[in-house]
Amino acid sequence: MNILEKKKIKNLHEFDNHHLVIRLDDPKVGLKSFVAFHKNLKILPSFGATRFWKYKSKTEAIRDALRLSKLMSYKSALAGLKYGGAKATIIQNNKFPKAKILEAYAEKLNGLHGKFITGTDVGLDLKDLRKMRKKSKYLVGLKSNPEKYTAVGLFFAVETICRKMCINNNLKDLTFSIQGVGKVGHKFLRIIYNKVSKIYISDTDNKRLKFIHKLFPKTIIIKPNKIQKQNVDVYMPCALSHALNKQTVKELNCRAIIGSANNQLKSKDIADEIYRRGIFYAPDYVVNAGGLISVVDEYENKNFNARRIEKKVKIIKKTLEEIIRRTIKEKRSPARVADEMAEKIISKMK
Repeated sequence: MNILEKKKIKNLHEFDNHHLVIRLDDPKVGLKSFVAFHKNLKILPSFGATRFWKYKSKTEAIRDALRLSKLMSYKSALAGLKYGGAKATIIQNNKFPKAKILEAYAEKLNGLHGKFITGTDVGLDLKDLRKMRKKSKYLVGLKSNPEKYTAVGLFFAVETICRKMCINNNLKDLTFSIQGVGKVGHKFLRIIYNKVSKIYISDTDNKRLKFIHKLFPKTIIIKPNKIQKQNVDVYMPCALSHALNKQTVKELNCRAIIGSANNQLKSKDIADEIYRRGIFYAPDYVVNAGGLISVVDEYENKNFNARRIEKKVKIIKKTLEEIIRRTIKEKRSPARVADEMAEKIISKMK
């Protein structure tokens, strides 16, 4: 375990006075990973999933961990949770077996003595989680099904926003465009498929896209670079970061943006532009909090209880109602309002 000196990372744009960034390496099996802790809560652990990705450099992996750990702090705060935010990134290395890299990573987690509780993010699945869990007890997501509850939270968000923003009170009349039909996109499709009017889907993985289309044949396949252009009620970025940038914002043809992807905004001024265009942007860390809520419940309780988790996920509705109220009253973008709410809560955490 190697603690990165703040002077080496404080000039990175993503650095937000993070408490700690730790490097976890094992050259024998090709492990190169970083864990970023956004805030230090002393007694309680910090939560955040682990991302396994083909980063081009160590700096890129560190920046992603910094960015995502801050988002996890905000997500936890507005979900009413008492834990800090953290995030881990592992640099994909095709020269070594993935299983060996993950086993070494899980063993390294034990050295953090429970200060970091993690699960799977992009590049990892349930099989990977099971393998890592054999090496470390500080992994969650085996019982709680975080993808399912992320999708449930998205559905609650759709209901709340469409009702409060007068988009459409009838689900059967709603139209959607979903960018990315991976773990969460798939789960969300299962919830809405027979309840809404029309669904456009896209994914960069053609094999995955064809598989999903077979399961949901009434969906309409769209090329990835055109999914944001569809004339729909709700556009859903459910893939990787920065789907909302200077170019794509000009192409939006929707009334609301409600997606599961983390860090959808390339920059905060993009949210302001979306607001000026009269489109309601639901802050990603608010509407995709269902997964975090479910794994925290798994951590806190020995038994799995779906009803208990779903009840907790409903806080997303309450939070969104407050964001909408303040957005209308203060004439500011929902992203600015949500950030301010989260920062106020985080400033009081010890």
